[in-house]
Amino acid sequence: MRRIDALGIGLGIFIAGGLAYVGLQLVGLDAQQAGIWSQAVLVVIGLVGWVSTYVYRAVNKNMTYHQQREDYEQAFFQKRLEELTPEELAKIQAEVEQEKQSQI
Repeated sequence: MRRIDALGIGLGIFIAGGLAYVGLQLVGLDAQQAGIWSQAVLVVIGLVGWVSTYVYRAVNKNMTYHQQREDYEQAFFQKRLEELTPEELAKIQAEVEQEKQSQI
């Protein structure tokens, strides 16, 4: 997330809170009650929103830990592949081709 995105989200939340406060006052609540309810609504919506994005990322394995682990595994296997001699590489390729033929 870029800095401008974070600032935009913060400004949007600030404006939404102000609009909720004014809207609740127009409905008939006094200033103190409107403030309490607008804060409660923003906290609940914010908390539910954040938790839902966290759960979505966790279920789809789109979190930093999973990404770092995949990058590490790719780098590890690439290094192992580069360390193989041409004879070992040819042997492995022959085994893979043999497995493909046996599966058909």
